[in-house]
Amino acid sequence: MQGREIKLGYAPTRRSIFSAPDAIKYRGLTKDRLTQLGVSFVDIDDINPEGLLYDDRDVEPILEKFRREGVDGLFVPHCNFGTEYVVARLARRLGVPVLLWGPRDERPDENGVRLRDSQCGLFATGKVLRRFKVPFTYMTNCRLTDPEFERGVYDFLKVCNVVKAFRETRILQIAPRPFDFWSTMCNEGELLEKFNIQLSPVPMPELTAEVEKAKDEGAEVKAVMDYCRENMDIAVTDAQLENIAALKVAMRRLADKYGCNAIAIQCWNALQGELGIMPCAANSLLNEEGLPVVCETDIHGAITAVMAEAADLNRTPSFFADWTVRHPDNDNGELLQHCGPWPISCAKERPTIGMPLAFDYPGAVEAEAKHGLVTLCRFDGDNGEYSMLMGTAQGIDGPYTKGTYLWVQVKNWKRLEAKLVEGPYIHHCVGIHKDIVPVLYEACKYLGIKPDPFDDNEEEIKAYLRGE
Repeated sequence: MQGREIKLGYAPTRRSIFSAPDAIKYRGLTKDRLTQLGVSFVDIDDINPEGLLYDDRDVEPILEKFRREGVDGLFVPHCNFGTEYVVARLARRLGVPVLLWGPRDERPDENGVRLRDSQCGLFATGKVLRRFKVPFTYMTNCRLTDPEFERGVYDFLKVCNVVKAFRETRILQIAPRPFDFWSTMCNEGELLEKFNIQLSPVPMPELTAEVEKAKDEGAEVKAVMDYCRENMDIAVTDAQLENIAALKVAMRRLADKYGCNAIAIQCWNALQGELGIMPCAANSLLNEEGLPVVCETDIHGAITAVMAEAADLNRTPSFFADWTVRHPDNDNGELLQHCGPWPISCAKERPTIGMPLAFDYPGAVEAEAKHGLVTLCRFDGDNGEYSMLMGTAQGIDGPYTKGTYLWVQVKNWKRLEAKLVEGPYIHHCVGIHKDIVPVLYEACKYLGIKPDPFDDNEEEIKAYLRGE
């Protein structure tokens, strides 16, 4: 997977009664630090001679420039006290995540004069943004060289990526949900009305026609088959492997055709009657490429996968799992498992394309996933309210089982189990081998979603975000 670049609108601010030369100095120092950190940004140096936001007349040209450049977030360093109402006007109209920060003030000079009072201005701007109903992220008042600055900027880029991906999500829905899966029903109209999340439904015959077209053309399907043989052990026939590869190609083409960034597929039973395979291995291949594919037409699961991968700037693939059974020997242990759709980079061993646990058709990847820390999360909702379950777990040893699987240990399984049963969540979750909980928590602020940490550690998450 390739990481995604996020672009910031850089709008440093000052106020007239404090030192303009010192504000200009810190505008330049902050800009240099962003460049050093490799952050992509658009400045306002061409808007006025100072390159600072303080004049209400500059809001319109700044807004026009940032929109033209397609910025994903707004960074507003308070290079002295700042002009809070101008910041709020720009932030509300731009409509992207906002990062507030100011450099830590130096000691007063020998005459007791203070040049900037940046911290005091941040207090004012925070209040005015609240009045304007503009959500914002606050990075603690620190020096440019402090580790809190670097961490805060990078985390904000990830938050911007989650917000951008969520707001632009369009899911390829391949066939309706399986009849037996009432738990994966969703409110398509409400997702569009509340979040601008769009579905692109296609019937199963449209998929199978695309599969046959891919097989007839041949070259792309052959390349996928060669990739499978190089990276996995193959326990299916050549004809079955060809169908798996053609299904992968077909789903990618349909996602591209309809402009989708995720797929939810009715993986059983109609597909088996048409192609004679499970789609799990094809799902795995697409997941490895960074196009999330989830099972049983779970739209909320697809949304979760988009968010999880965006929280690491799309550098790490996620895996779609069932919470299934408790660990036989560990009271806080649980089995994460699915028939075989997990990306192969999750595996701690060479995967096999073979048979799933509960079906008589081939085409599922078999491998235990890598251990280590994972984030487990789930966007879900009912009755008009939406929240996101989130927390971390550790991969542990456990008995062998079929499919793609990982035994994990959580902090308090009984508390988590109650959340899953009492809802609004179900037996599906998304995992990723990264700690993305603070990023997801902060992103929920911008999306109208309630964050729901299952580790009961909300204060710890907030402390991290404060830079503690």
